[in-house]
Amino acid sequence: MTKSITRSIDACASHYGENANEMREYLLNGEKNALAMNNRGPIEFDEYGDLAQNIKSQYQEYGFYIFENVIDKKELAEIEIELAQLKKTFPLEPYGKTTADGKPALGADNQAPNLIWSKSLGDPLGGTAIANGRHQVKLFEPEAADDLPAFSPFVLLGSLQFSESCLRTYAHPQLLKVAEAINGKDFAPFHECLFIKDPGVGAAVSWHQDGDTHWENENFDQDIHGFNFMAQVFGSTAVNGVWVLPKSHKVGRVDIKKMVAEAGSERLIGMVPLICNPGDVVICNRQLLHGSFANSGFEPRVTINFGFHKRSSVLGVMGSGMHCEAKVYDESLIEQRSKVLGYAIDARKQHFPDETPYQYQPFVEANKTFDWDDQAKQEIKDYNLLDLSI
Repeated sequence: MTKSITRSIDACASHYGENANEMREYLLNGEKNALAMNNRGPIEFDEYGDLAQNIKSQYQEYGFYIFENVIDKKELAEIEIELAQLKKTFPLEPYGKTTADGKPALGADNQAPNLIWSKSLGDPLGGTAIANGRHQVKLFEPEAADDLPAFSPFVLLGSLQFSESCLRTYAHPQLLKVAEAINGKDFAPFHECLFIKDPGVGAAVSWHQDGDTHWENENFDQDIHGFNFMAQVFGSTAVNGVWVLPKSHKVGRVDIKKMVAEAGSERLIGMVPLICNPGDVVICNRQLLHGSFANSGFEPRVTINFGFHKRSSVLGVMGSGMHCEAKVYDESLIEQRSKVLGYAIDARKQHFPDETPYQYQPFVEANKTFDWDDQAKQEIKDYNLLDLSI
């Protein structure tokens, strides 16, 4: 980030009382250490069309890589406009059925979960049994200002059915080529959402590792639970962004409570924030220890989040039941869940006709084509009931 966030760092630290100085130093040192790392730059491919070896090496070493300037300014502007319109369709109150002007709210007639709310500046997951208890500790919950809402939108699940601009981003050809390079030509979809961290209200996400199914697998490796892309609409900072522990994707499950005890606080040792400008996209291994503080600063963060698996990690595997009903993922289910990618590729092709669309190998082999039209829009309603959660 080229923009100074000193004011936000001071605002965040001020909530920590006698630990304000320690929190300020933690944020500043984290920012400094993050920017000193060598795992950021544009997406690059070699002469054979494969992801550049230095990028693969840095990703494999640290568990994340920041691709710079992936989403151009025109596409970003379209995303911002649509997201502003999307927010007007949110319910007036948590899990309500109508908007502020009395219209049916987003997701009001959906079966699948969609808009998740949190107490403003809360940590709704930490220390709970949600997501099989992966968020082992609760992070500090600052007090939101009296003139701000008591509750705020936190995560929008199944986001591609609600946002065409996010659907198009999902089919970005360079990002899908990266997915192919990491997970193979037959990579499988996972789950998509929007993380919403509005200034002064955005919730914390307690330290955790994603993934639930393969920790004891005899074939366990650092890629077995897949990865997420995190496309930043407004950028991300040490205050509002995700923090990660580099290299933790290689070590199996970690004891977060023990790490907190060793650090003497929730400010875990060795963590760094994902510092991004608008249009940057992070690839983040799901096994990496990560989380984020409540956004008590002044910059917004909206992250277009979407992940992919190796097909071998999901085919014939019993799902974890975290994003959808637990079931065995067979070829038919994976094929059905992949339709959204087919529609996304065509939606992007229609909107960006001068861009070469990505060719997804399973569609090519099956001679399948998809048309993004009104019927397709109806078909992807509640598509996230088929998320491939492991």
